[in-house]
Amino acid sequence: MEAILLVGGQGTRLRPLTISTPKPLLPTAGVPLLEHQLTRARDAGVERIVFATSYRAEMFNEAFGDGRRLGMEFRYVTEDEPLGTAGAVRNASAALTCGPDDPVLILNGDILSGHDISAQVEAHQKGDAQITLHLTLVDDARRYGSVPTGPDGRVLDFVEKSPDPPTNQVNAGCYVFRRSMIERIPAGRPVSAEYETFPMLLADGEVIVGYVEAAYWLDVGTPAAFVRGARDLVLGAMPSPVVTASEHGVLLLGGATVEPGAQVGGGTTVGARSVVGAGAHVESSVLFDDATVEAGARVVRSVIGEGARICAGAVLEDAVIGDRAIVGPGNELVNGLRLWPGVELPDTAVRFSADG
Repeated sequence: MEAILLVGGQGTRLRPLTISTPKPLLPTAGVPLLEHQLTRARDAGVERIVFATSYRAEMFNEAFGDGRRLGMEFRYVTEDEPLGTAGAVRNASAALTCGPDDPVLILNGDILSGHDISAQVEAHQKGDAQITLHLTLVDDARRYGSVPTGPDGRVLDFVEKSPDPPTNQVNAGCYVFRRSMIERIPAGRPVSAEYETFPMLLADGEVIVGYVEAAYWLDVGTPAAFVRGARDLVLGAMPSPVVTASEHGVLLLGGATVEPGAQVGGGTTVGARSVVGAGAHVESSVLFDDATVEAGARVVRSVIGEGARICAGAVLEDAVIGDRAIVGPGNELVNGLRLWPGVELPDTAVRFSADG
Protein backbone atom coordinates (compact mmCIF):
# COMPACT_ATOMS: atom_id res chain seq x y z
CA MET A 1 0.00 0.00 0.00
CA GLU A 2 1.12 3.54 -0.75
CA ALA A 3 0.61 6.71 1.29
CA ILE A 4 0.93 10.46 0.88
CA LEU A 5 2.25 12.33 3.90
CA LEU A 6 1.42 16.04 4.24
CA VAL A 7 4.39 17.83 5.84
CA GLY A 8 4.45 21.21 4.10
CA GLY A 9 3.27 23.54 6.88
CA GLN A 10 5.48 26.14 8.58
CA GLY A 11 4.34 25.33 12.11
CA THR A 12 3.95 28.99 13.04
CA ARG A 13 2.03 28.23 16.26
CA LEU A 14 5.08 26.35 17.55
CA ARG A 15 7.61 29.10 17.04
CA PRO A 16 10.39 29.56 18.03
CA LEU A 17 10.86 25.78 17.92
CA THR A 18 10.02 25.68 14.20
CA ILE A 19 12.20 28.57 13.08
CA SER A 20 14.98 26.17 12.14
CA THR A 21 13.15 22.82 12.14
CA PRO A 22 9.83 21.80 10.54
CA LYS A 23 7.25 20.72 13.11
CA PRO A 24 7.17 17.06 11.96
CA LEU A 25 10.93 16.83 12.61
CA LEU A 26 10.95 18.23 16.15
CA PRO A 27 12.50 15.73 18.56
CA THR A 28 9.67 14.01 20.40
CA ALA A 29 10.43 11.23 22.90
CA GLY A 30 13.79 10.57 21.32
CA VAL A 31 12.94 10.63 17.60
CA PRO A 32 11.43 13.11 15.12
CA LEU A 33 7.70 13.60 15.74
CA LEU A 34 6.96 12.11 12.32
CA GLU A 35 8.73 8.84 13.05
CA HIS A 36 6.00 7.70 15.43
CA GLN A 37 3.45 7.96 12.62
CA LEU A 38 5.73 6.48 9.97
CA THR A 39 6.36 3.33 11.95
CA ARG A 40 2.68 2.84 12.75
CA ALA A 41 1.89 3.17 9.03
CA ARG A 42 4.60 0.64 8.22
CA ASP A 43 3.18 -1.80 10.74
CA ALA A 44 -0.24 -1.36 9.07
CA GLY A 45 1.14 -2.49 5.71
CA VAL A 46 2.27 0.75 4.07
CA GLU A 47 5.36 0.06 1.98
CA ARG A 48 5.84 3.29 0.03
CA ILE A 49 5.29 6.90 1.12
CA VAL A 50 5.34 10.12 -0.90
CA PHE A 51 6.23 13.15 1.23
CA ALA A 52 4.40 16.32 0.21
CA THR A 53 6.93 18.91 1.35
CA SER A 54 7.31 22.68 1.21
CA TYR A 55 8.85 24.43 4.24
CA ARG A 56 12.53 23.42 4.65
CA ALA A 57 11.84 20.52 2.33
CA GLU A 58 15.45 19.35 2.17
CA MET A 59 15.44 18.49 5.87
CA PHE A 60 13.00 15.60 5.40
CA ASN A 61 15.32 13.86 2.97
CA GLU A 62 18.21 14.48 5.36
CA ALA A 63 16.25 12.93 8.22
CA PHE A 64 14.74 9.89 6.49
CA GLY A 65 16.52 9.41 3.16
CA ASP A 66 15.11 6.69 0.94
CA GLY A 67 13.22 5.06 3.83
CA ARG A 68 15.27 1.89 4.09
CA ARG A 69 16.15 2.58 7.72
CA LEU A 70 12.44 2.20 8.55
CA GLY A 71 11.79 -0.63 6.12
CA MET A 72 9.90 1.43 3.53
CA GLU A 73 10.46 3.37 0.33
CA PHE A 74 10.24 7.18 0.48
CA ARG A 75 9.85 9.71 -2.32
CA TYR A 76 9.72 13.51 -1.98
CA VAL A 77 7.61 16.02 -3.91
CA THR A 78 7.98 19.75 -3.12
CA GLU A 79 5.38 22.49 -3.54
CA ASP A 80 6.70 25.82 -4.79
CA GLU A 81 3.62 27.55 -3.39
CA PRO A 82 1.24 26.30 -0.65
CA LEU A 83 -1.53 24.24 -2.25
CA GLY A 84 -3.76 23.41 0.73
CA THR A 85 -4.55 19.95 2.03
CA ALA A 86 -6.15 18.52 -1.11
CA GLY A 87 -3.95 20.49 -3.49
CA ALA A 88 -0.88 19.01 -1.84
CA VAL A 89 -2.32 15.51 -2.23
CA ARG A 90 -3.00 16.13 -5.93
CA ASN A 91 0.51 17.48 -6.45
CA ALA A 92 2.19 14.56 -4.68
CA SER A 93 0.05 11.97 -6.46
CA ALA A 94 2.29 12.26 -9.53
CA ALA A 95 4.79 10.07 -7.66
CA LEU A 96 2.28 7.28 -6.88
CA THR A 97 2.60 3.96 -8.70
CA CYS A 98 -0.66 2.20 -7.75
CA GLY A 99 -3.71 1.58 -9.94
CA PRO A 100 -6.91 3.67 -10.08
CA ASP A 101 -8.91 1.43 -7.72
CA ASP A 102 -6.15 0.94 -5.14
CA PRO A 103 -6.36 2.57 -1.69
CA VAL A 104 -3.99 5.43 -0.90
CA LEU A 105 -3.53 6.41 2.73
CA ILE A 106 -3.32 10.16 3.41
CA LEU A 107 -1.54 11.18 6.61
CA ASN A 108 -0.97 14.56 8.27
CA GLY A 109 2.52 15.04 9.67
CA ASP A 110 1.48 16.95 12.78
CA ILE A 111 -0.89 14.34 14.23
CA LEU A 112 -0.21 11.78 16.93
CA SER A 113 -2.79 9.04 16.63
CA GLY A 114 -3.11 5.59 18.12
CA HIS A 115 -6.01 4.53 15.91
CA ASP A 116 -6.00 1.26 13.98
CA ILE A 117 -4.92 2.15 10.44
CA SER A 118 -5.41 -1.42 9.21
CA ALA A 119 -9.02 -1.39 10.45
CA GLN A 120 -9.64 1.91 8.66
CA VAL A 121 -8.33 0.49 5.38
CA GLU A 122 -10.44 -2.64 5.89
CA ALA A 123 -13.55 -0.51 6.48
CA HIS A 124 -12.77 1.39 3.28
CA GLN A 125 -12.56 -1.79 1.23
CA LYS A 126 -15.59 -3.46 2.81
CA GLY A 127 -17.69 -0.36 2.32
CA ASP A 128 -16.63 -0.06 -1.34
CA ALA A 129 -15.93 3.58 -0.51
CA GLN A 130 -14.30 6.27 -2.56
CA ILE A 131 -12.95 7.95 0.57
CA THR A 132 -12.85 6.80 4.19
CA LEU A 133 -12.16 9.33 6.94
CA HIS A 134 -10.92 8.57 10.42
CA LEU A 135 -13.38 10.29 12.76
CA THR A 136 -12.47 10.73 16.39
CA LEU A 137 -14.78 11.61 19.28
CA VAL A 138 -14.28 14.82 21.28
CA ASP A 139 -15.93 16.17 24.41
CA ASP A 140 -16.68 19.55 22.84
CA ALA A 141 -17.11 19.59 19.06
CA ARG A 142 -17.79 23.33 18.87
CA ARG A 143 -14.10 23.99 18.15
CA TYR A 144 -14.12 21.61 15.18
CA GLY A 145 -16.05 20.90 12.04
CA SER A 146 -18.28 17.90 12.81
CA VAL A 147 -19.01 14.97 10.51
CA PRO A 148 -22.36 13.19 11.05
CA THR A 149 -22.74 9.66 9.67
CA GLY A 150 -25.66 7.33 9.03
CA PRO A 151 -26.25 3.85 10.48
CA ASP A 152 -24.24 2.34 7.60
CA GLY A 153 -21.27 4.63 8.34
CA ARG A 154 -21.74 6.82 5.28
CA VAL A 155 -20.96 10.49 5.79
CA LEU A 156 -24.11 12.61 5.65
CA ASP A 157 -22.61 16.09 5.79
CA PHE A 158 -19.61 18.23 6.65
CA VAL A 159 -20.69 20.83 9.19
CA GLU A 160 -18.57 23.92 9.86
CA LYS A 161 -17.72 24.99 13.40
CA SER A 162 -21.03 25.56 15.15
CA PRO A 163 -22.31 26.47 18.62
CA ASP A 164 -24.66 23.47 18.32
CA PRO A 165 -22.82 20.69 16.41
CA PRO A 166 -24.95 17.73 15.32
CA THR A 167 -22.38 15.17 16.53
CA ASN A 168 -19.16 14.92 18.50
CA GLN A 169 -17.52 13.08 15.61
CA VAL A 170 -14.76 15.23 14.09
CA ASN A 171 -12.31 14.84 11.22
CA ALA A 172 -9.07 13.35 12.60
CA GLY A 173 -6.99 14.07 9.49
CA CYS A 174 -6.26 10.53 8.26
CA TYR A 175 -7.94 9.45 5.03
CA VAL A 176 -8.06 6.52 2.64
CA PHE A 177 -8.65 7.65 -0.96
CA ARG A 178 -9.42 5.46 -3.91
CA ARG A 179 -6.63 6.55 -6.24
CA SER A 180 -9.06 7.66 -8.95
CA MET A 181 -10.65 10.15 -6.51
CA ILE A 182 -7.34 12.00 -6.18
CA GLU A 183 -7.54 12.74 -9.90
CA ARG A 184 -10.82 14.60 -9.22
CA ILE A 185 -8.91 17.25 -7.25
CA PRO A 186 -8.07 20.26 -9.44
CA ALA A 187 -4.36 20.49 -10.22
CA GLY A 188 -2.10 23.52 -9.99
CA ARG A 189 -4.04 25.60 -7.46
CA PRO A 190 -4.74 25.63 -3.71
CA VAL A 191 -7.56 23.25 -2.74
CA SER A 192 -8.90 22.47 0.74
CA ALA A 193 -10.00 18.89 1.35
CA GLU A 194 -12.25 19.91 4.22
CA TYR A 195 -13.98 22.88 2.57
CA GLU A 196 -13.95 21.97 -1.12
CA THR A 197 -13.04 18.38 -2.03
CA PHE A 198 -15.09 16.40 0.49
CA PRO A 199 -18.29 18.49 0.16
CA MET A 200 -17.99 18.43 -3.64
CA LEU A 201 -17.61 14.65 -3.82
CA LEU A 202 -20.44 14.15 -1.32
CA ALA A 203 -22.71 16.39 -3.40
CA ASP A 204 -21.80 14.29 -6.46
CA GLY A 205 -23.09 11.18 -4.70
CA GLU A 206 -19.73 9.53 -4.09
CA VAL A 207 -19.54 7.07 -1.20
CA ILE A 208 -17.63 8.67 1.68
CA VAL A 209 -17.43 6.56 4.82
CA GLY A 210 -16.56 7.55 8.37
CA TYR A 211 -14.38 5.15 10.34
CA VAL A 212 -15.08 6.10 13.97
CA GLU A 213 -12.47 5.21 16.56
CA ALA A 214 -11.87 7.10 19.79
CA ALA A 215 -8.25 6.06 20.24
CA TYR A 216 -5.55 8.46 21.39
CA TRP A 217 -5.49 11.48 19.07
CA LEU A 218 -3.65 14.78 19.32
CA ASP A 219 -3.08 17.68 16.96
CA VAL A 220 0.46 18.72 17.86
CA GLY A 221 -0.04 22.34 16.86
CA THR A 222 0.83 24.37 19.97
CA PRO A 223 3.61 24.26 22.58
CA ALA A 224 1.18 22.89 25.17
CA ALA A 225 0.10 20.12 22.79
CA PHE A 226 3.72 19.34 21.89
CA VAL A 227 4.62 18.97 25.57
CA ARG A 228 1.55 16.81 26.15
CA GLY A 229 2.34 14.56 23.20
CA ALA A 230 5.94 14.02 24.28
CA ARG A 231 4.80 13.32 27.84
CA ASP A 232 2.16 10.82 26.70
CA LEU A 233 4.70 8.98 24.55
CA VAL A 234 7.13 8.69 27.44
CA LEU A 235 4.42 7.54 29.86
CA GLY A 236 2.90 5.12 27.35
CA ALA A 237 -0.50 6.81 27.02
CA MET A 238 0.27 7.09 23.29
CA PRO A 239 1.82 3.79 22.14
CA SER A 240 4.71 4.01 19.69
CA PRO A 241 6.98 1.29 18.30
CA VAL A 242 10.03 3.55 18.56
CA VAL A 243 9.85 4.86 22.13
CA THR A 244 12.55 3.29 24.24
CA ALA A 245 11.69 2.18 27.76
CA SER A 246 11.48 5.00 30.29
CA GLU A 247 12.17 4.64 33.97
CA HIS A 248 10.12 6.40 36.65
CA GLY A 249 8.37 8.54 34.04
CA VAL A 250 11.59 9.92 32.56
CA LEU A 251 13.24 9.28 29.18
CA LEU A 252 17.00 9.83 29.36
CA LEU A 253 18.70 9.92 25.97
CA GLY A 254 22.33 9.09 25.32
CA GLY A 255 24.76 10.87 27.62
CA ALA A 256 22.07 12.71 29.58
CA THR A 257 22.93 13.44 33.21
CA VAL A 258 20.59 13.92 36.16
CA GLU A 259 22.66 14.90 39.19
CA PRO A 260 21.89 13.60 42.69
CA GLY A 261 19.09 15.47 44.42
CA ALA A 262 17.38 16.55 41.20
CA GLN A 263 13.68 15.73 40.83
CA VAL A 264 12.72 14.76 37.28
CA GLY A 265 9.43 13.10 36.31
CA GLY A 266 5.98 13.43 34.79
CA GLY A 267 6.96 12.11 31.36
CA THR A 268 9.98 14.37 30.91
CA THR A 269 12.47 13.79 28.09
CA VAL A 270 16.09 14.72 28.85
CA GLY A 271 17.91 15.05 25.54
CA ALA A 272 21.28 13.63 24.63
CA ARG A 273 24.15 15.14 26.63
CA SER A 274 21.74 17.39 28.54
CA VAL A 275 22.33 18.06 32.23
CA VAL A 276 19.89 18.55 35.09
CA GLY A 277 21.70 19.97 38.10
CA ALA A 278 21.45 19.01 41.76
CA GLY A 279 18.26 20.21 43.43
CA ALA A 280 16.61 21.17 40.11
CA HIS A 281 12.96 20.26 39.59
CA VAL A 282 11.88 19.26 36.06
CA GLU A 283 8.35 17.99 35.44
CA SER A 284 6.41 17.10 32.26
CA SER A 285 8.92 18.95 30.09
CA VAL A 286 11.06 18.41 27.00
CA LEU A 287 14.78 19.13 27.04
CA PHE A 288 16.35 19.03 23.59
CA ASP A 289 19.94 17.83 23.14
CA ASP A 290 22.78 19.63 24.97
CA ALA A 291 20.42 21.65 27.19
CA THR A 292 21.29 22.55 30.78
CA VAL A 293 19.04 23.10 33.79
CA GLU A 294 21.25 24.34 36.60
CA ALA A 295 21.01 23.56 40.30
CA GLY A 296 17.83 24.75 41.97
CA ALA A 297 16.02 25.77 38.77
CA ARG A 298 12.37 24.78 38.30
CA VAL A 299 11.02 23.75 34.87
CA VAL A 300 7.38 22.63 34.51
CA ARG A 301 5.47 21.82 31.27
CA SER A 302 8.08 23.65 29.24
CA VAL A 303 10.33 23.08 26.22
CA ILE A 304 14.05 23.85 26.44
CA GLY A 305 15.70 24.17 23.04
CA GLU A 306 18.95 22.63 21.89
CA GLY A 307 21.96 24.01 23.73
CA ALA A 308 19.85 26.35 25.89
CA ARG A 309 20.72 27.03 29.52
CA ILE A 310 18.38 27.63 32.45
CA CYS A 311 20.46 29.14 35.21
CA ALA A 312 20.29 28.44 38.93
CA GLY A 313 17.07 29.52 40.61
CA ALA A 314 15.15 30.39 37.43
CA VAL A 315 11.49 29.33 37.26
CA LEU A 316 9.75 28.21 34.04
CA GLU A 317 6.13 27.13 33.77
CA ASP A 318 4.47 26.61 30.37
CA ALA A 319 7.39 28.36 28.66
CA VAL A 320 9.25 27.76 25.39
CA ILE A 321 12.97 28.48 25.25
CA GLY A 322 14.63 28.65 21.83
CA ASP A 323 17.88 26.99 20.86
CA ARG A 324 21.02 28.34 22.59
CA ALA A 325 19.06 30.88 24.64
CA ILE A 326 20.14 31.60 28.21
CA VAL A 327 17.74 32.33 31.07
CA GLY A 328 19.69 34.08 33.82
CA PRO A 329 19.23 33.43 37.55
CA GLY A 330 16.08 34.74 39.20
CA ASN A 331 13.93 34.98 36.06
CA GLU A 332 10.32 33.77 36.09
CA LEU A 333 8.96 32.79 32.69
CA VAL A 334 5.34 31.57 32.85
CA ASN A 335 1.98 31.52 31.06
CA GLY A 336 3.20 30.63 27.58
CA LEU A 337 6.14 33.02 27.41
CA ARG A 338 8.46 32.29 24.46
CA LEU A 339 12.14 33.18 24.28
CA TRP A 340 13.65 33.32 20.80
CA PRO A 341 16.85 31.44 19.86
CA GLY A 342 20.13 32.91 21.05
CA VAL A 343 18.54 35.48 23.38
CA GLU A 344 20.22 35.95 26.77
CA LEU A 345 18.13 37.19 29.69
CA PRO A 346 20.22 38.87 32.40
CA ASP A 347 19.65 38.07 36.06
CA THR A 348 16.11 38.82 37.33
CA ALA A 349 15.07 40.45 34.03
CA VAL A 350 11.54 39.03 33.97
CA ARG A 351 9.49 38.50 37.12
CA PHE A 352 5.84 37.72 37.83
CA SER A 353 6.16 37.90 41.58
CA ALA A 354 7.13 40.89 43.74
CA ASP A 355 9.89 39.29 45.77
CA GLY A 356 12.72 39.72 43.24
